[in-house]
Amino acid sequence: MHPDVIRNRFRERSDRIGNLGIVLLMVAAVLWIWCGVLLTMSYEVQRRFSDESFQCEPRLSTDAGTANQGGTETPCADERDWPEAVVLLGLSVPVSVAGAVFLTYGRLSVRMSKHVQELETARGRAAAAA
Repeated sequence: MHPDVIRNRFRERSDRIGNLGIVLLMVAAVLWIWCGVLLTMSYEVQRRFSDESFQCEPRLSTDAGTANQGGTETPCADERDWPEAVVLLGLSVPVSVAGAVFLTYGRLSVRMSKHVQELETARGRAAAAA
């Protein structure tokens, strides 16, 4: 097999790995945005046995308000709990790390392949000139 074919296949694989890294980083960004929405947007809670609804403040903008203290009179605390946001952040960490690793590996592999090709070309010119 011709060396150029092998080199091109290697670069295509490296590009695919780098693109996978970009996709994983986008997924991590979506998880971060989703978590941000959960923490910063106000929300409405409807009581189970009545038509009454409560407008709840965002989780981050309250200090001992409706979103942080629940009870029978204000069900906001039970509706949007911290574990959901923490799980989203926890899921985003390995996805972010894997995306960064794949992106770095893919891009570095392509650059090193190009560098090796330039070195081979330079050595061939040097040998022809000598």
